[in-house]
Amino acid sequence: MHKGSCLCGAVEYEITGPLGPIFYCHCSRCRKANGSAFNAATPIAAADFRVVKGELRDYRNAAGVSRLFCGNCGSPIAGRRESAPETVRVRIGTLDTPVEGKVSAHIFVGSKAEWHEICDDAPQYEERP
Repeated sequence: MHKGSCLCGAVEYEITGPLGPIFYCHCSRCRKANGSAFNAATPIAAADFRVVKGELRDYRNAAGVSRLFCGNCGSPIAGRRESAPETVRVRIGTLDTPVEGKVSAHIFVGSKAEWHEICDDAPQYEERP
């Protein structure tokens, strides 16, 4: 089991199943949503994700992508797609328990920030593989 929380501690969550492969998404929407060069996330089964304290707010864009965040401190916790309701993409940086895996891929590097250099040997994909 994994546990995670937001910056202020108002939201806590649990993941009862396995984490999927860790990926870094370099698309412009993820950069905007995270205020960084990329979004570090892992897909998990939606049924394995449970908020145990507090409440997540939801911002949904026109493409059917929802970003779940703490309404108090704004920490991005997870994302989901209307087209894949069985999966939640948890932001790795919000986990409080150790994570064993390493990055498995960089996606949407075709639109990565020009000021960021990818320095590892994980596979890079122009868009979604």
